[in-house]
Amino acid sequence: MSGTLAFDARRDALETYFDSTARDAWERLTSDAPVSGIRATVRAGRDRMRATILSWLPADMTGLRLLDAGCGTGALAVEAAARGAEVVAIDVAAGLVDIARDRAPSGMNIDWRSGDMLSADLGRFDHVVAMDSLIHYNSTDIIAAVEALRARTSGSVIFTFAPRTPLLTVMHMAGLMFPRSDRAPAIIPVTEHKLRAHFGATAKRGDRISSGFYKSHALEVLPA
Repeated sequence: MSGTLAFDARRDALETYFDSTARDAWERLTSDAPVSGIRATVRAGRDRMRATILSWLPADMTGLRLLDAGCGTGALAVEAAARGAEVVAIDVAAGLVDIARDRAPSGMNIDWRSGDMLSADLGRFDHVVAMDSLIHYNSTDIIAAVEALRARTSGSVIFTFAPRTPLLTVMHMAGLMFPRSDRAPAIIPVTEHKLRAHFGATAKRGDRISSGFYKSHALEVLPA
């Protein structure tokens, strides 16, 4: 599936950013290397979010197929594979996938790919996780992406979005003062109410993680 022209343009901008400007920073952020105070809060928040999402997945995933949509440097994919899942881990940034592949323990059942996480060529899944890979899109594009993913998923689609709060708006405005090289394409805050209104009774568990500059909200959606 291809998204809207706006979605595709945004995806292309993210590919450029994470494969050039941000690759080294993300490699460091997702490692055990020392980082600045601000980045330490982001690292801690991402760790908590990943743990939350994993707690919503089966403890034993033997025989289950999982899509890590926007796998980054691969931490969640490795955890799911360790539970027995067959994992397809894909990211638009080939450089991040290379880091993930190099870090992963040998012998894990993970198919590392770079490309479009919405591609129908990836096949069908029991569960899909899109952690912080849709936070740069508006609510219309998020809904379209989740609908495309759950059309090929027998179980849950778990995704995160940037919650629209006054504090987050101020923090994003403050972020404009950072050097341009440190800035990712803008994160777009979205209201939980709008997403739940669309998905209705199929929208289940939700949880918000706030850790310094990291603000993200997870939502679990079941098949229609």
